[in-house]
Amino acid sequence: MSITLKDFTQYAPRSSRKLLDDIALTVEDRSFVALVGPSGAGKTTLLRAIAGLSSHSEGTLLIDGIPIHDRPVQDRGIGFVFQNYALFRHMTVARNIAFGLDVLPRSRRPDPASIQHRVTELLDLIQLPHLAKAYPDQLSGGQRQRVALARALATGPRLLLLDEPFGALDPLVRRDIRRWLRDLHERMNLTTILVTHDHEEAMDVADTLVVMQEGRIVQAADSATLNATPATPFVMEFLGETLKFPGILKAGRFIPDNQDVAPFPFEGIDGRATVLIRPHKVALVALTGNASVERRPDSPNGLFRYRVLTNSGDFEVTSPTQLSSEELQNVHIQISRGKVFYEP
Repeated sequence: MSITLKDFTQYAPRSSRKLLDDIALTVEDRSFVALVGPSGAGKTTLLRAIAGLSSHSEGTLLIDGIPIHDRPVQDRGIGFVFQNYALFRHMTVARNIAFGLDVLPRSRRPDPASIQHRVTELLDLIQLPHLAKAYPDQLSGGQRQRVALARALATGPRLLLLDEPFGALDPLVRRDIRRWLRDLHERMNLTTILVTHDHEEAMDVADTLVVMQEGRIVQAADSATLNATPATPFVMEFLGETLKFPGILKAGRFIPDNQDVAPFPFEGIDGRATVLIRPHKVALVALTGNASVERRPDSPNGLFRYRVLTNSGDFEVTSPTQLSSEELQNVHIQISRGKVFYEP
């Protein structure tokens, strides 16, 4: 199932404030897309609009090339997993999974034997057949998440929408569940859209990341493209720890305001600009400058951390190798591997 949004705008109820602003997005059939961004960026609002759980005021929403504005939620072929799972506490796991089938109109509802067969298939799929008669309160967080996914899949949707589905899980369970989800996506030939504020989580499972900010799409691309060519400083900062070095572009060179940072060649229009760079891409050149370096506690991922002391302020960098005592004195900082953005 493919999704296309054109000039899609949604307003807050009884207000002219835009919740979604001129959204243009195509989600290809069988792709896995993650909507990422900070709180308030419009991720869940967009997801709910696709599901038909909220209305919009302007623009076009197409499923498989067909406008669906007037199509009821239950007729859109969509499975939705909410952040809190929304399982019925008074129902067993099996009855929770069967719920979507049980409430179908009589003309479309399978017979009881077919429903039971579908529930058995899904219990096997989520690897919880032994918990068919258990209740949600008897399950772990990861098990409840799998049951919520099974319930969303019971009616055979071609599009799966997930709203922050891993937020309540501990890190180890989150990692296992999202790998399982990616495998499920591929085995069932689903189109999947995931909402998350965790860029690492999105990169782990999604083919495409759609970065949102204040109701707009800032950039949509695979993780490699986003890291190599971020469209804005916001995109680069959202995707990981970033250092900023303001300066000026003049005569084919970037000249940092911080005199302990080395200028470097850059072709562009003269004017104020800022270089954004990851801490591990900063190079420290010994015995050529006035800055000094202090060793910091090592990072959990095995990187060596250093605090660089300059006359214009201090900042931390990381390195895969340990610097010698000579390399910790009188250093010059090189940032030529960063990204240059013009200041507005």
